[in-house]
Amino acid sequence: MKNRDCNDFYEGCRARAIMLALEEDRYTGDITTLATIDPRQGGSAVVRAKEDGILGGAEVARQVFAACDHNLSVVLHCLDGEKVFCGQTLLEVTGKLAPLLIGERTTLNFLQRMSGIATRTRSYVDKISHTGTKILDTRKTVPGLRYFDKEAVRIGGGTNHRFGLFDMILIKDNHIDASGGVAKAIHRAQRYREEQKLEVKIEVEVRSMKELQQALVCQPDIILLDNFTLELLKEAVAFVRSGQSAAILEASGNIGMHNVAEVAETGVDFISIGELTHSVKALDLSMTIALA
Repeated sequence: MKNRDCNDFYEGCRARAIMLALEEDRYTGDITTLATIDPRQGGSAVVRAKEDGILGGAEVARQVFAACDHNLSVVLHCLDGEKVFCGQTLLEVTGKLAPLLIGERTTLNFLQRMSGIATRTRSYVDKISHTGTKILDTRKTVPGLRYFDKEAVRIGGGTNHRFGLFDMILIKDNHIDASGGVAKAIHRAQRYREEQKLEVKIEVEVRSMKELQQALVCQPDIILLDNFTLELLKEAVAFVRSGQSAAILEASGNIGMHNVAEVAETGVDFISIGELTHSVKALDLSMTIALA
């Protein structure tokens, strides 16, 4: 897709996901609010942090409340990417209490998950800040929430890998085995890219030094060093750099906070971390109301 088409697609994903989240929560209506709250009653609510972290999803929260009632007024006291502290007020909403309460849980769900991802991402980014390596996310996201998961990674200082199956050719182990080897898979991908006039990069996963050597001959844009030990990563980086290859190197597999700095110090360009989005610890937040 062209950049403009991609932007439209991403914004569409965002809008549809917000509406779906609200619909799955209220379905035929918030019967508790309908039963207990005068629809004319006004008031306000504040969202506060109950622990320290990095805020993610502030702009999403604004959109959720707007989808509940465009007359709700949202004031952000903190912006996405800012460090927040326990007890700090993050945002304030004013207007009719009924739509405000209807949007409460959906708003907090987005905010807590995105803040959790942003917080964890920032920890990884800080851990390797003394190197030139960047932290990448993966496609290991909650179905339907990928836009928000990846936005949260960016907010935390990480870098997005491909969004989906359409914006990069990523040749993994199953593709290689089914194609009959690394070289055949890369050549087929290069031919397809040329025939289809695609402006996308080709990345190939390698599982050994032998596959790395085969891949380098074919000149892919990116080489993913999968489950390499630290010793093998050092050897692979030295081998690629000594040949003055322009290939970008990505490391993946069995990498966590315990060893990410050592992996980055090998000289790879990127490290992809599935944990950022598949094992999220939500940041603890709360919302309280006040009557007008």
